Amino acid sequence: MMREITRAHDVGAAKPQPGGGEGSRELVGGSNGEAPARSGAGGGGADFSGEQPGRRLPHAHLQLPQPDSRWRFLACHPRLWLRVERPIRDVMEPGVYPNLEAAVSAARPGDTILIAAGGTHVACNIQIKKPICIIGGGELPDDTVLTCSRGSDNALEFLSTCKIANLTIRAELGCCLLHRSGRLTIQECLLQCEQNPLDYLSFPIISTAIEYNSFPSLKDQGHGVTVVRTRIEGGAKAVRTNGTLALQHVRAIYSRSSVFFWFEVGEK
Repeated sequence: MMREITRAHDVGAAKPQPGGGEGSRELVGGSNGEAPARSGAGGGGADFSGEQPGRRLPHAHLQLPQPDSRWRFLACHPRLWLRVERPIRDVMEPGVYPNLEAAVSAARPGDTILIAAGGTHVACNIQIKKPICIIGGGELPDDTVLTCSRGSDNALEFLSTCKIANLTIRAELGCCLLHRSGRLTIQECLLQCEQNPLDYLSFPIISTAIEYNSFPSLKDQGHGVTVVRTRIEGGAKAVRTNGTLALQHVRAIYSRSSVFFWFEVGEK
């Protein structure tokens, strides 16, 4: 019995090869002339998927197969996103919704909603309480338009960490985006407040988030708004803050037809 245990320990011993580099090693057999174990396919060590003569290696040493990269591709493939489209026929397809409010209700945390380009989609006082991403399906933000009609406070209200991209959001009166909590990212969008006699009541972005300085656990989550390459038109001013956050790090690039903004709304 002692002899078999000694042989098992000798099989895993590594012996440097003469003339080889520091990484040049070979698994050698035991003192009883056993054949050396085969090195792995990558040349980086022993392949424990084989078996020694007369003995099976413990399952703890078996190499598990690596996950296929195709699964990582499928996890972010647009075909798995929720879609907002006007149905061409009465038959409803799985994952396709007639309006944004229905898609938001059906979405799970981490989902992406793709809004089809063309036409105008109604968005009035839609509350978003889960972390999701909303993307316009057109080549430009002007191709996908969300309209907030008069009488509504806002188009979208965010109470969680979210991202919107490649969208045009228009508000007749009120605000385009109401940020209450979480981290909101607005990337390559167009926010428009239509001109009217009550412009002083219109704001493209309103933030009412409050940082809880006295509660470290809540402060770590953080609240804020990040705006990236976004056009902002109309309203009394671009951002109104009613909480403890303030406008910071403002940059603007002027083109012939519009102005693109980069800025953050964060803790003072």
